[in-house]
Amino acid sequence: MLLLLVGCNTKSSDKKTAKDTLPKIAIAGIAIESSTFSPAVTLEDAFHAKTGDDVFSLYPFMSKDSLSRKRAHWFPTLKGHALPGGIVTKETYESLVGKTLEMLKENAPYDGLFFDIHGAMSVEGLDDPEGDLISRIREVVGYETLISTCMDLHGNVSQRLAEQTDLITCYRMAPHEDAMESKKRAVVNLLDRLEGNQGKPAYKAWIPVPILLPGEMTSTRVEPGKSLYAKVAPIAAQKGIVDAAIWVGYAWADEPRNHAVVMVTGDDRDKVTQGAEQLANSFWEARNAFEFVAPTTTLEESLKKALSSKEKPFIISDMGDNPTAGGAGDVTWTLRELLARPEFSSPNGPSLIYASIPGPDLVQKAVELGVGEKITALAGAQVDSRFSPPIELSGTIEAIKHGDRHAETEVVVKVGSISVIVTKKRKPYHKENDFTNLGLDPRNSDILVVKIGYLVPELYNMRGDWIMALTPGGVDQDLERLGYQRINRPMFPLDKDMENPNLMAQLIPLSSNAIKQ
Repeated sequence: MLLLLVGCNTKSSDKKTAKDTLPKIAIAGIAIESSTFSPAVTLEDAFHAKTGDDVFSLYPFMSKDSLSRKRAHWFPTLKGHALPGGIVTKETYESLVGKTLEMLKENAPYDGLFFDIHGAMSVEGLDDPEGDLISRIREVVGYETLISTCMDLHGNVSQRLAEQTDLITCYRMAPHEDAMESKKRAVVNLLDRLEGNQGKPAYKAWIPVPILLPGEMTSTRVEPGKSLYAKVAPIAAQKGIVDAAIWVGYAWADEPRNHAVVMVTGDDRDKVTQGAEQLANSFWEARNAFEFVAPTTTLEESLKKALSSKEKPFIISDMGDNPTAGGAGDVTWTLRELLARPEFSSPNGPSLIYASIPGPDLVQKAVELGVGEKITALAGAQVDSRFSPPIELSGTIEAIKHGDRHAETEVVVKVGSISVIVTKKRKPYHKENDFTNLGLDPRNSDILVVKIGYLVPELYNMRGDWIMALTPGGVDQDLERLGYQRINRPMFPLDKDMENPNLMAQLIPLSSNAIKQ
């Protein structure tokens, strides 16, 4: 019996020792896509920041019993992710960064850090916020900690960000159906390197590609984006390469880092550089083939097509004020045009759902009046009134719903045959239940007008037919009209006749050798 007890104690001790050898990994990230061409500003509450163990809820692959969770001692700090919007105030940025750094100090040192960002955050008075953030994180965690970064393919990879990270990847699909898969890949890459005592990849190839295109022209659903991104995984799978990625970049911010980038990381210098150059040259060679993922035209022509179509619903993307690309979300121009159309003046006209317009005063008044009552109140243009002033809606309150994470309160006002969704705060409408929860039937509506660019999967699968309307706003698809002042030039397609660029791989120093900036 004594021998058995000694044996049990030995096994217990062995287990404890094994557990103590697990790597210590922190999690941090601040994510937003923010347009510098929008008058909107983004405040701290928009990030809905989670801290501590609540961060795990953002990652299904990090559930309590998951393999990833068991492979390390995890120390989540702060993860905030805001809807795309306007520039982030400096006060908001400093507050979120300060909280992150204080939490990181509590359990330092770390073997690794999962850095989960978007890559297109703009901050008042600061270029390259993600490069600034990772540099300040380095000051806390040091240069031996292995940092694995995951990004949206519409993010921007500055040389500073490339230097300060060790492993880096981004989504390979637009729409981003592989977002969670990509985040998991970044985590697994980090765990594998730590468990194998492989340390930092020896080589990081970074190639800036002078192309700046909107996501609506670079979807991986269609060519040439489909074939271009199909080349990423085979290169990443080669022995000696850890990961490979192509960033389209973010078109609606005017900063020097806004352009496409290719990066490949790994331990085989030749494969890393050749893989990066292959992807960069493939992107450049395909540049003239990129087109909008659906027909585009004016709103007037879009409505003509929708009204003559027998397909339901005919979806019109109101692109210029797309809140999921950084638009203010409250431009009234399109809604004003719709309400002026005689086809929709009668309740018996073609059914149209408009999603959506913020109108906090209208929402408050509607709540006081109740469903079924008549209402007349102003909505929209409190943030972006450059193209159209606030609009007066006069109709019947058909629904009121409280508790939405983004909108807080939603109201449906029926004006003629148009059901206008009015929100306390802006909200994108991407899912069928966004509509059905309000008593609306999008599938059987004649026309559905949504502030979006390319359709997310659920809307795409719901469509009878669709078109993208070239409407005004902070994320205008006509890049020529934006008036860039600070991006690097020449840049395709703004400079269509530019000479072929140098697309040779630049080897970025390891983070332990990077010069602090």
